[in-house]
Amino acid sequence: MSLFIESSATSDGTTYTFTKLGTTSIVLAIIAILLISCALLGKKTKITSRQLAFTSLTLALAFLASFIKLFQMPMGGSVTLFSMFFITLIGYWYGLSVGITAGISFGLLQLIINPYILCLPQVITDYILAFGSLGLSGIFSKSKNGLLKGYVVGVFGRFFFAVLSGVIFFGNYSSFLGMSNSLLYSIIYNGSYLFAEMILTIIFLLASNYNKNFNMGISYITKLATNRAYH
Repeated sequence: MSLFIESSATSDGTTYTFTKLGTTSIVLAIIAILLISCALLGKKTKITSRQLAFTSLTLALAFLASFIKLFQMPMGGSVTLFSMFFITLIGYWYGLSVGITAGISFGLLQLIINPYILCLPQVITDYILAFGSLGLSGIFSKSKNGLLKGYVVGVFGRFFFAVLSGVIFFGNYSSFLGMSNSLLYSIIYNGSYLFAEMILTIIFLLASNYNKNFNMGISYITKLATNRAYH
């Protein structure tokens, strides 16, 4: 099909995958996004090597957690072991700009390992805007209970773009479930796995809140990640 994407016919229709050049290009794009964001935002957000290291490590944890799927939806989407939480954690630590950058990088990683490509606008909506919205947690980086509030807002941000994509690009699937309303179908389908993971994560956070050692650990890691551990 092109230097970056190749197509193949299956029983379910035409599928698209990345060529080696396409995969390499996305990896380079992720590196470029991180480097450019650090160059442009470094003076404003005072990004240090320690903060960059914590961001990279947390992105890696989110990436690994995305492989641990508690439930897989038949047409894409899954309940993972708190992978969205790790991305929202970066926004909570370092603010909106860094959080969105981390979310976009995570979306590009997902595009590499589990691509579902119909067209460029669909890729942008599903992988750039949806995952980038997890960084909206940065809005609450300095507020009380900001970790929990930021996580909820980040998930709802991803939900908005997932529903939008479902209506625009996957509305024809609604007929398979006997639904004539593509918006309702998209809300139910995407909400089923996104909110399931959100509820599980919130239950874990609230339950852990009663554990003194857990609270001390989270507080210490947050201070260490934001360079305030010994101030």
